This record gives sequence, C-alpha cells and structure tokens, in this order.
Amino acid sequence: MALANMAATAGAATIPLLTPYKMGQFNLSHRIVLPPLTRNRSYNNVPQPHAILYYSQRATNGGLLIAEATGVSATAQGYPDTPGIWTKKQVEAWKPIVDAVHGKGGIFFCQIWHVGRVSTFGFQPNGEAPISCTSKGVTPGLDGVDWSPPRPLRTEEVPLVVNDFRLAARNAIEAGFDGVEIHGANGYLIDQFMKDQVNDRTDQYGGSLENRCRFALEIVEAVANEIGAERVGMRLSPYASYMETGDSNPEALGLYMAKALNKFKLLYLHVIEPRMIKINDKYETVHSLLPMRSAFEGTFISAGGYNRDEGNKAVARSNTDLVAFGRLFLANPDLPKRFGLNAPLNKYNRSTFYIPDPVVGYTDYPFLEVPA
Repeated sequence: MALANMAATAGAATIPLLTPYKMGQFNLSHRIVLPPLTRNRSYNNVPQPHAILYYSQRATNGGLLIAEATGVSATAQGYPDTPGIWTKKQVEAWKPIVDAVHGKGGIFFCQIWHVGRVSTFGFQPNGEAPISCTSKGVTPGLDGVDWSPPRPLRTEEVPLVVNDFRLAARNAIEAGFDGVEIHGANGYLIDQFMKDQVNDRTDQYGGSLENRCRFALEIVEAVANEIGAERVGMRLSPYASYMETGDSNPEALGLYMAKALNKFKLLYLHVIEPRMIKINDKYETVHSLLPMRSAFEGTFISAGGYNRDEGNKAVARSNTDLVAFGRLFLANPDLPKRFGLNAPLNKYNRSTFYIPDPVVGYTDYPFLEVPA
C-alpha cells in the first residue's frame, strides 16, 4: 500500500494512542511516551551535545519524553557514562538538550536515580563500597559485571540520600525540565529498600511493608515539597526481580505504593508490566497492573514490551492512560507518526544500545520518508 493511501486510511479513524490527554497541567497531544532509556553516551557523567539531536528527534508537539536515568549524587553511579544532575556543570549541560525538546513543543521529565548496590568500587568516590539497605551484594558476574559488596546505610545517613534526591529535583527544574520521575524500579536503591528479598534491616526502614516503603515515600515527600507534586512522577516495578531484587508479595507492595502516592497527589505513576511466564506450554501473565491502576488517582503509564496493537487496546480498555515504548521509540524517532500511518518500523539493533558512539545506534535511525 502506498504511504499516501496509508495516510488516508489511518486518518479515517484516530487510533487510541493518538488521542489527546490532559496530564495535570500538561496537555498531551498523544499517549505515546518515550521512557527513560540508559544509553551510556554521557562522557564523565556529563550530558553531551549529541543528546540534543537524539531527544529532539523524538520530540513532538505535546508529546511526553522522559530522559534517561540520571544520577543524583557521586555515589549514584553503576554504569559507564551515565548522566548526572548533581553538579553545576551537569545542570548547564542539560539546558540545551531541554531547550531543544521544548523547541519542538515536547514535555520533558528527568528520571532521577541512585543505583545503590548495583555498582562497583570503581564507580564510587575514592573506591568506597556502594551503598544500599543491606550488606548483601548482587552476585558477581551477573550481566558480566564484577559487582562489589555494598555497605548498608546507617539509619542517620538515610536522610542525606533523601536530600540528594531533593537537590537533584531542584537542579532538574533549574535545567528547564518540566518535572522529574523518581526511579523506584529495576532493582536500584529505592527498589532495594522496598523489596523483602533484599532489605534485611531491623531499623524503621526494614521489616514490615510500611517500613520498607518508608525510604521511597520520604523521597517522594521531599521531592514533592521541593518542586510541587504536580511535577513529580514515580516509576515502579513491583513484579520484577531485576538485579536479584524481588518481593514475596508484589501485589501487596504495588497496591500499598499506589495508595500511598495518592496522599502526595503525585502527577503520575509509571509501572513496568509483570513478565509473561510459561504455564503448561502457554505464556500468560499471572499478575495484573489493574489493581494498581484502579487505586492510583493520577495519570497511569504502562511499560513493558508493548506493540502498537497492544498499546491501542490498553488505552481503549482504559487499562492505562499512557503507554511507554522503549526499544521501538529508540529505533523509530518518528514513532507517533509511524503508528498513525500504521507504517513499517525500523528494527532496533541491541548491540548498539549501550555503546559510547555519539551517532551509531543513537541518532542514525532513519525517519519515514513520506512523499509530498
């Protein structure tokens, strides 16, 4: 089918993903979100000029983009060349990137992050031990990295880390971001505190579900007080066990957090879908995000391997408000346009996801050629 015919056919009925949505004060023109994607191209933890092109390529008027995971402090790093937002130099480096997204009419949030125990001595100031809620480390060799054993934060140190998130949020607003997403997912520091398979503390930050979630909620409160809850989202993955960070009762954890976040009137909750698992030769999901979706009063964003049809169905059924497309958006800078036309998609190249090259696998994915 010629692209012109595709356009005519697609225009006949707006697909659910391309319907407008009001997220708090932000008027979104569609529901396709660029989620935070680590790309390892911020040399010495400073965002680089090549990120201006990368993010602006993926920006649309009224589209929501979430920047890659960005460290809140010198102890927050665990991977090469990931950006930070704790120094003046980093804040200044983010400004032209944010300006470029705003120049296209995009809405841009910064995901603020601390890796916790998912690190090594080499990434830490003065070669110290990574910090966590525990002394239990990630198994060395997992994902091909020799992870270093962490040291548990002392009770009186916890507020210092909470404050790092607060300052990072303030810095993000200074850099021009529209808001921040607190990274509470994927086995990093906040997730380590929340999950009972990692957290073995005996102080007020360990034991009961309420205690394990205390650190997360103290960060939410500090960040919301600093920049306003209407500019704050949070990402969670209660059902996942990334980096050996799982929980014995993910349903209870997810529901508790969804309800707790309502108290702060958080703008959005961004949740990673439970994995499909094989049951009697058939793949199915035994868990659902619907209880969290129902409980949370703000905007709900779902992520986790969606394609166009699945995203449309999720929005049409009101299972979610917005859908994040990671690898597809990485490989298709004009993804909303392609979804609107139901056009073919570029295939992503996994081998270039995490390399330091400023162009290859980063800004060289082609746009759709639509004849005039």
